[in-house]
Amino acid sequence: MDNPEIGQPDETADVAVPVTLTVNGRRHDLMLDPRVTLLDALRNYLGFTGTKKGCDQGQCGACTVLVADRRIDSCLTLAVMNQDVPIVTIEGLGAPESLHPIQKAFIEHDGFQCGYCTSGQIMSAVALLEHEKPPASDTEIRERMSGNLCRCGAYPGIVEAIRCVRDAARNPVAGEAA
Repeated sequence: MDNPEIGQPDETADVAVPVTLTVNGRRHDLMLDPRVTLLDALRNYLGFTGTKKGCDQGQCGACTVLVADRRIDSCLTLAVMNQDVPIVTIEGLGAPESLHPIQKAFIEHDGFQCGYCTSGQIMSAVALLEHEKPPASDTEIRERMSGNLCRCGAYPGIVEAIRCVRDAARNPVAGEAA
């Protein structure tokens, strides 16, 4: 369903239906084939290309976004199933001049190499730290991030970044001094 023109309806669709998505706090009214995945709607119709298409089978985590504060693989859900809920993509976390703490930590602790998986890794880390019970150990961080693959092997930096943000949240005074 890759569509070269962002925002244009899919002319091959048998039936287009109205779909309203709230992405990064902004409402978007679309006409989509009901079979369009949330990933394809975000990338091809709305231009949120920070969310990556990796395996397209829900196994790599490159397409991870937050839907109602829960991390999901956007390649495994249909856009029409995600109406009337807040969706946050990597573009909604921070701006270059005002990065989210986990984005800063990924940079500081070399949590990425090629960068392809980074947006999915960051979105999973945000969910892990802000919307779930924070992990108690490095082993638990690795286990709970296991749905996000990094082919470059930046796992030590990713774990270190998550640990750093977790520890700063637990002890803000020590986090500021670090």
